[in-house]
Amino acid sequence: RPITTSLELGELVRTVRKDVGLTQGDLAGSAGVGQRFVVDLEHGKPTCEIGKVLQVLQMLGIGVVARPPVT
Repeated sequence: RPITTSLELGELVRTVRKDVGLTQGDLAGSAGVGQRFVVDLEHGKPTCEIGKVLQVLQMLGIGVVARPPVT
């Protein structure tokens, strides 16, 4: 099912992070972001910087697919 909210994205990040055995600090260091950013992202903060979000997703191996609307 597609993710449609920042809260759902945060839940996915938290789940995958825990599944691979990383702490928030570990993930932050590996992705080149601050631990506070990871905390905010996992809590669904809607104003998280997209570039940093993509860094975290890439570090966790989470793919992103964006498609244009079907016309």
